Amino acid sequence: MKLSFQKWFFNCITGCSAVLWATTGCQTSQKTASNEVTFFKLTESVHQWRQPIGDWKEVGVIQLRDGDNSAFKVEKGRGIFVNHPNAQTVNLLSHAQHGDVSLHVEFTVPEGSNSGVYLQGRYEVQVLDSWGKTDVGHGDCGGIYQRWVNGRGLEGHAPKINASLPPGEWQSFDIVFRAPRFNGSGEKIENARFLKVVHNGVPVHHNVSLNGPTRSASFDDEQPLGPIMLQGDHGPVAYRNIIVRPLNLD
Repeated sequence: MKLSFQKWFFNCITGCSAVLWATTGCQTSQKTASNEVTFFKLTESVHQWRQPIGDWKEVGVIQLRDGDNSAFKVEKGRGIFVNHPNAQTVNLLSHAQHGDVSLHVEFTVPEGSNSGVYLQGRYEVQVLDSWGKTDVGHGDCGGIYQRWVNGRGLEGHAPKINASLPPGEWQSFDIVFRAPRFNGSGEKIENARFLKVVHNGVPVHHNVSLNGPTRSASFDDEQPLGPIMLQGDHGPVAYRNIIVRPLNLD
């Protein structure tokens, strides 16, 4: 299937619902001469995210609070989404939905804080203050979080190396994700895969197969398409420069 025929769903700021072949004027995007979308950004407006958004807001500057490395202080402006300077709120789910995708996201957390980036709202790459840790697990920054089945955790994947930066510094993930595949009857025939996860320029995962959604996902099922989710209910976190590039990985 050609990229230009991959369906993308986006609810416009006006509240209208649309089935899109690429994207809309509701978000920043770049197209090729053949009208294929090469990327779009999810940090242009809070209206790109489903209600409720709780205490999430857009700011222009964020840094650790003087004398308290466990909280942020912020200044007015644009381009940075913060859930709460010193607490937590709801998770953010994008209106846009994706299948195969390349995702760039930048984030910062204060000391001891916790968040996560969920592909399709289901499969988490962990965000955590893991600075200085020598022994890391699936729950550390850059880890692919465990699943939770019948009251127990299983199948988590630790990052190959701890690439974390100190609290308050901006960090990045670059992720290549292949969505699960389904037959004509809707039965899953191939698992979702993280083909690549790069943390601050350091490769930390390669070709990791996922048997199902990870813990605290927004959905228990699996689908060809799903939203980006930013976890906001575990502690202070800020995000910027979320760049989504639709792919065709068949």
